[in-house]
Amino acid sequence: MQQQERLSYLIEYLWREAHGETTLNLPEDETSRWEMYRGLANVRLPRPIADTYLDVQDAFLQTMNRQHVTHIDTLSPMIGDDVFLWQGDITQLKVDGIVNAANSQLLGCFEANHNCIDNIIHTKAGVQLRLACHEIMEAQGKKEGIGKAKITSAYNLPAQYVIHTVGPQVRKLPVSDMNKDLLARAYRSCLEIAKQHSLKSIAFCCISTGVFGFPQAEAAKIAINTVLDYKKEHHMDDTKIIFNVFTDTDAQLYKEELKRYD
Repeated sequence: MQQQERLSYLIEYLWREAHGETTLNLPEDETSRWEMYRGLANVRLPRPIADTYLDVQDAFLQTMNRQHVTHIDTLSPMIGDDVFLWQGDITQLKVDGIVNAANSQLLGCFEANHNCIDNIIHTKAGVQLRLACHEIMEAQGKKEGIGKAKITSAYNLPAQYVIHTVGPQVRKLPVSDMNKDLLARAYRSCLEIAKQHSLKSIAFCCISTGVFGFPQAEAAKIAINTVLDYKKEHHMDDTKIIFNVFTDTDAQLYKEELKRYD
């Protein structure tokens, strides 16, 4: 089965599951088909799914994800030989763990084709990621606390694990000391999990700076200071840190802040 056939199969399966025998108008072009598949996967509730679907989905996503992989060995360090800054899509990084900026439900983004990191990580990892998160949350019996974190497999991503953390939402400025502390706590929680699971490389996204509204400059300072302090205090000398940014603004902010530590 080729990629085009796989994508058509996945769309039809998810459409029938959600809409029954309602007519499916499959788009002609690949981009529209991808958006249709992604949207259907995004809104799907965490419930059991057929192994035949998972087989096709895994083959499709692994083939797609392999086309754009960035290995940590190809990156140039900003500090020493173990702290990196990389601008791009975090789902392309082949590292031990990537950090997902999640919400308190920890189930991924349910808005079809939304452009947040939570959405794209769940989309490219596959439906198993939401199912794994659902299992964790069912066992926990309550929403995830701000500043806490959980770890799952990364399934079809190049990374081995996803660390899901909930950062604070900023609704008014200036940022309160409590929210600054909660953001720092989110970074520390991720590092604690990385240490517990002996991860040797971890990529951090810019936690809370998207729809959660944390000012980018303040967030960058907290991220770098917290991570580097924790790394030093806990003797994580053999753990490589990648600060992953997506926007040009964040890239410049992180570059300037990291120079202070070089």
